[in-house]
Amino acid sequence: MSQTVQERGIISHADRKRSVIRYGLPAIQVLLFIGVFIAGVGPLLWLLKSGLSTSQDILRGPMQLWPSGIQWANLPNAWTRVQIGSYLGNTAIIAIGSLVSTLFVCTTGAFVLSVLRPKWGPIVTGAVLATLFLPGVISLVPLYLTILKMPVLGVNLQNTFWAVWLPQAAGAFNILVMKRYFDSIPRELIEAARIDGASNLRLFTSLVLPLSKPILGVVALLTVIGSWKDYLWPLLVLPDPRLQPISVALPRVQETTEISLQMSALFLAVLVPVVLFLVFQKQFLRGVGMSGGIKE
Repeated sequence: MSQTVQERGIISHADRKRSVIRYGLPAIQVLLFIGVFIAGVGPLLWLLKSGLSTSQDILRGPMQLWPSGIQWANLPNAWTRVQIGSYLGNTAIIAIGSLVSTLFVCTTGAFVLSVLRPKWGPIVTGAVLATLFLPGVISLVPLYLTILKMPVLGVNLQNTFWAVWLPQAAGAFNILVMKRYFDSIPRELIEAARIDGASNLRLFTSLVLPLSKPILGVVALLTVIGSWKDYLWPLLVLPDPRLQPISVALPRVQETTEISLQMSALFLAVLVPVVLFLVFQKQFLRGVGMSGGIKE
């Protein structure tokens, strides 16, 4: 008969029977949970409270709960007067375009470096890894000059969404994470597919990508959230207010908008990425857990 093996923790079973541990440990856990909840959800709840308050209530009593009543009209007013809908639309276009370009570049690049393994692959991998050690501000000016006049094509991409999509696609971190995951795919599967006559394109679309759904979900969610909150680069390449995302537009309109509508607009802006994470949190956490490789 097989004996049941119990997992051992830091605190032994004998110590757990002591009154100090039995009552003190749950109390500490509750306090830690309350602290994490306040730190994580508190700012969002305060933003919601401020977005449904009057400007006078926000300035006189920022921690009071609606002395003048809940102002539900602030949300539709922020949508129309601050034009949140238009800016959120621009942000969604930028996020979706960045998602598509990032997945295309990082999956194809990782496929070449990990599965095809050309002779010059280690050199490219080292060069991509080296870019992670460079601060982003160093490449800001050369990248901006490249956007103003694209090499070979000679076109100016300023005030176009391509100016945001293309730099987002060339993320060294995403390429290396995807390559590491592709490296964990058993080579036996790849060799078996080659013996069956699968081409490189068929190998990529029918074998590698279906096995990489967890890491694709992680990269996709990180790309969308990162694109949603990006500020400096869209500010430089999208000076036209009609094309600017919400992260750039809100600081610009704050001088002509009352503070209550600003809080409502900020709440609507942060609500989308929070909802995205809550909806896809299982896929995200599962992808992070499996990002180390595939179990054979």
